[in-house]
Amino acid sequence: MADQYAQSGEDVRPTSPPTTPDGAPGAPGGSGAPGALGASGIPGPSGITGPSGVSGGAETAAVPGGPENSAASAIPTIRWDEPPEGPVLVLLDQTRLPGEETELVCTDAPALVQAIRTLAVRGAPVLGIAGAYGVALAAARGFDVDEAAEALAAARPTAVNLAYGVRRAQAAYRGAVAGGAGQRDAASAALAAARALHQEDAEASARMAVHGLALLDELLPGGGHRVLTHCNTGALVSGGEGTAFAVALTAHRAGRLRRLWVDETRPLLQGARLTAYEAARNGMPYTLLTDNAAGSLFAAGEVDAVLIGADRIAADGSVANKVGSYPLAVLARYHHVPFVVVAPVTTVDPETPDGASIEVEQRASHEVTEVTAPFVPVAGAGVEAGGGIPVAPLGTQAYNPAFDVTPPELVTAIVTEEGVVSPVTAEALAELCARSRQVTIS
Repeated sequence: MADQYAQSGEDVRPTSPPTTPDGAPGAPGGSGAPGALGASGIPGPSGITGPSGVSGGAETAAVPGGPENSAASAIPTIRWDEPPEGPVLVLLDQTRLPGEETELVCTDAPALVQAIRTLAVRGAPVLGIAGAYGVALAAARGFDVDEAAEALAAARPTAVNLAYGVRRAQAAYRGAVAGGAGQRDAASAALAAARALHQEDAEASARMAVHGLALLDELLPGGGHRVLTHCNTGALVSGGEGTAFAVALTAHRAGRLRRLWVDETRPLLQGARLTAYEAARNGMPYTLLTDNAAGSLFAAGEVDAVLIGADRIAADGSVANKVGSYPLAVLARYHHVPFVVVAPVTTVDPETPDGASIEVEQRASHEVTEVTAPFVPVAGAGVEAGGGIPVAPLGTQAYNPAFDVTPPELVTAIVTEEGVVSPVTAEALAELCARSRQVTIS
């Protein structure tokens, strides 16, 4: 069996940013509904083929309505492709947004692990999708599937969806092998599992958006919602239009979003770089603020609700999300503002009993002590795009947790594709998970 860890295959292909009309809601693709054409791709779940190839290869246009299309951009966040050289997983490199839209091509699991760790692909739901496709990629190229699965599942420990997606595709592969399937058919089974997860996440995103807007309208009758969000939870993190961002986007389309307040989200600025990018693409009324300005915004009475996503929800309802979420929950409680978490049921981890049991990823100090140069020309900057600009004395140590944990008593509600949990209790979450399993089995 080939040694996939002998070398890691990555390729960067610059792409032209899609042209969109200024301020057009949901641009490109009109309403912004799932199914906007991608740059290129292969047939979605309705046209699954084995890893031996797809007619037309990379030149085949993506099928409208398939999960491999991004609503916020003509370039899909993640897609499986099968050029003549062999199967690849193609990612929209989020580290380079909003300066340029560039696709990152992963030819093996180590390349995908690196892309996950460097946040080229990020966000709990899409990490699950990426993990599943990564297993399929290892299988299709003849690498050690179990070795690839272990490396992928460990790439970011806090995000439970990543391990879920990996294990799901791995189980499909193992099941096919146990049933007597050859390598090609077993690889097809892993790919089918990844595509099914991709489709399911797109459908879950749409249902969460509906449930979330209904909850907002119940909590805040009269419309004109002013919503504060943190990090990025849109189409860039999902097979559909996202989690928390999808709720705000649905409110916007219904004419009930007055303002989307976007935390810049230090230290890597996912709010400033990514959420503002998606909000602008969809013609939403948004305003960017520094993280430490949130308190003054609450004090001024300018926030009606907080909407965030989640990377892991413990059995007791504790929520791990991008660092900076917990302070917002404290502010929201003090100012009597609803604090709402939007996440698919796959983000709930019954095996993690409480918040203290959640492993919180610690990231490198340089993310705090340096500012990354943008991928746009900066006259006279003297720094290569993507390079670090020191902002602290050499040798400065930094505390840089990727996530913090919000206790359930500070969470007004958890919105999932299966419904809303409020108040947030261990019993209510257990019931939700049981109901979800029944739906899946049926």
